[in-house]
Amino acid sequence: MYAFDYQRPTSRADAVSAAGGDARYLAGGQSLVQAMKLRLSQSERLVDLGAVADLKGIKADANSVTIGAMTTHAAVAASADVRKLIPALAELAGGIGDPMVRNMGTIGGSIANADPAACYPAAVVGLGATVQTNKRSIAGDSFFTGLFETALEPGELIVGVSFPAAQKAAYVKYKQPASRFALIGVFVSQGTGGVRVAVTGAKGSVFRAASIEAALAKSFTPEAAKAVKMPTDGINSDMHGSAAYRAAMISVMASRAVAAALAR
Repeated sequence: MYAFDYQRPTSRADAVSAAGGDARYLAGGQSLVQAMKLRLSQSERLVDLGAVADLKGIKADANSVTIGAMTTHAAVAASADVRKLIPALAELAGGIGDPMVRNMGTIGGSIANADPAACYPAAVVGLGATVQTNKRSIAGDSFFTGLFETALEPGELIVGVSFPAAQKAAYVKYKQPASRFALIGVFVSQGTGGVRVAVTGAKGSVFRAASIEAALAKSFTPEAAKAVKMPTDGINSDMHGSAAYRAAMISVMASRAVAAALAR
């Protein structure tokens, strides 16, 4: 691990002030610290957000849930409000990693890292969420821009994520056995904005499966989703699965997600 300066502010303002230059925000540390240990990441300063109290917590109203950036996966999974309004989101959080990861990892850290196989990006895009920062509101569809890349500007701080409630929603992933990251994960929702289908694990970034959305808009059934043949353009291919395999699994996982959503 390279040498770095460490700061632990207690307010949002101090955190943003400390984040100049080549600084990085440190949330749960489940991705960044591991990358630094392997010398895959280097920053001159880490700004630990653990003591910024107002970045934690969950607020809900009749139509949405807003989750503070430093709220852990375990807290989201256990939240009565999330389980009531968006049970698919609670189940997604409860299936991330292992107990240590769920008790340390945070929603803000996860989406800022933008791992192409992470679960939370599928929920952000699949529910049409809005990412709130210290500067602005960013639509979920515009937040993830590429492999480990987001729309965040240098020093911009995620403060929370607002998820609209859906009439029906579910997330299903085919897990890589060792890491529990998604080889293919699909979040399906049906709400006032129509049908949304977000896919993680298949490309360099989460994306919407427009052809499956169109099929489900006509018939919200597992059969409709499974009948869609996804193209292999841009689909990942590696030792865990070919592009053709992953493309086929998108329709299969979407079908299972629709079945789960209808069963609620």
